[in-house]
Amino acid sequence: MVTGIVLLAIVGRFFIYDKSTDANTMRLSVANKTPLFKCSVLTLNYIDDREESMAIKKMDETTTTLNAFIYTEADDTTAIIKSFEKSSLKKFEVSSHTFLLGTDRFGRDVLSRMIIGAQYTLLIGLLSVIISLLIGVTIGAMAGYYGGWVDKVLSWFMNVIWALPTLLVVIALNLALGKGFWQVFIAIGLTMWVDVARILRGQVMSLKQKEFVVAAKVLGFNNFRILFHHILPNCTSALIVITASNFAAAILLEAGLSFLGFGIQPPTPSWGMMIKEHYSFLILHIPHLALIPGIAIALLVLGVNLIGIGLRDVLDVRG
Repeated sequence: MVTGIVLLAIVGRFFIYDKSTDANTMRLSVANKTPLFKCSVLTLNYIDDREESMAIKKMDETTTTLNAFIYTEADDTTAIIKSFEKSSLKKFEVSSHTFLLGTDRFGRDVLSRMIIGAQYTLLIGLLSVIISLLIGVTIGAMAGYYGGWVDKVLSWFMNVIWALPTLLVVIALNLALGKGFWQVFIAIGLTMWVDVARILRGQVMSLKQKEFVVAAKVLGFNNFRILFHHILPNCTSALIVITASNFAAAILLEAGLSFLGFGIQPPTPSWGMMIKEHYSFLILHIPHLALIPGIAIALLVLGVNLIGIGLRDVLDVRG
């Protein structure tokens, strides 16, 4: 499940129908179409380098003009005729396409935007986890290894951050940093490091009493080498499990922020933003526009959590 979504996100951009930036080509005349909707698409390239795309029922061609029968927004049974002078065109192309997941309220290909949205979702999850690991490993390792006043100060700081509602902190950081792609993963990463630090602190406090650490100190190794070359490699299993959990949490946070309007901003596709744009359609005849991204988020989070549970069982990590 997770592997399929990751592969689709990696290679999907090469196969999507709408190859424009962020899959944002709008065809209002075919908005809100159900899955498997099929139509012909006329693409015009003008001599001034403009490009125009429209959904048509059919097209008549003369020596000097193109007459396109274009879908109307009202229904599928009527069409308006629009003529184009061939002298103003570099080229034109008519192709047939089936919108496998239908079109959204702006006539954009839902499948193309779902794939682009998967890329942003996975990238935000990955970058957020990396930030949380960098901060959490550093603080947790120092608190657990040095103890004393260092542990007291860092533990107090961790408890303060732990007591704050995660979503409110993310929203506050997002408002401070601004709205956009990089602001989202920085804000999420800065709130998820506490789990990493608390778990690693306990692991380091336990391991620093082991014989191999005592032997390293007797051999004269410095604290940096003991901590990062001897202790931390033995904490890998715990870090893997918490990383999987944080990755799933980051995906949910990103979707929630986008739904609330604090995450990735349109027209950049985001699964949370797609739900926000179409959740009102749940009571209409086109609920799939909100259900498709919602199901995708649920499956991805479920899959990542199952991976985390499996890794916990395999690595025998006990909280």
